[in-house]
Amino acid sequence: GKQLALVKTSSAVRTCGFDFGGNIIMFSTDKQMGYQCFVSFFDLRDPSQIENNEPYMKIPCSDSKITSAVWGPLGEFIIAGHENGELNQFSAKSGEQLSNIKEHTKQINDIQTSRDMTMFITASKDNTAKLFDCTSLEHLKTFRTERPVNSAALSPIFDHVVLGGGQEAMDVTTTSTRIGKFEARFFHLAFEEEFGRVKGHFGPINSVAFHPDGKSYSSGGEDGYVRIHYFDPQYFEFEFEA
Repeated sequence: GKQLALVKTSSAVRTCGFDFGGNIIMFSTDKQMGYQCFVSFFDLRDPSQIENNEPYMKIPCSDSKITSAVWGPLGEFIIAGHENGELNQFSAKSGEQLSNIKEHTKQINDIQTSRDMTMFITASKDNTAKLFDCTSLEHLKTFRTERPVNSAALSPIFDHVVLGGGQEAMDVTTTSTRIGKFEARFFHLAFEEEFGRVKGHFGPINSVAFHPDGKSYSSGGEDGYVRIHYFDPQYFEFEFEA
């Protein structure tokens, strides 16, 4: 529990993560209080960067702030999702923008990669989750719902996707759980078809994640609960037969 380092920022930190080797951290700060959005990179092998609060690289994002970001394979670049629905690749060495696409029409709330880091899935306020190639940013699949998607995750063992969402948090008090669409929703990765829903939350789901062994998943909601669900044995039998 001992604090090893402290990095101070001028505005709220929206997203952060370690690179493939665990030596470099990146985080993005919000566009607020007169400060613009930046992505900062610190190399933990150089203690002076932390001591002086001086990252080895800062990338300004003046057009639209970053709302979610993850490292790409082998820590060569990061993939950033923006408030306006854009996706960018930024080099972790030069800070150069490697590619830019706009497949979403509204804010990207979450980005999660597949276990082998070849693909990633985005969750957006435009009521969709989309699958992309990590390196080329090619758009591969789309999963559609009737409500904003706050989080999406890829199963490590099956061609399955879980989505979590619901409406905006500020609208929750005026909506009954019956019509709030607070279920976790399962889609087939290849066919883009929904095959199951799991109820339980009485507020929007903010975050979903599969267990690394693929035998369970968890969801965290606006209702203040984290729910951990273990899949039935039939779930595995059905998938292997199929």
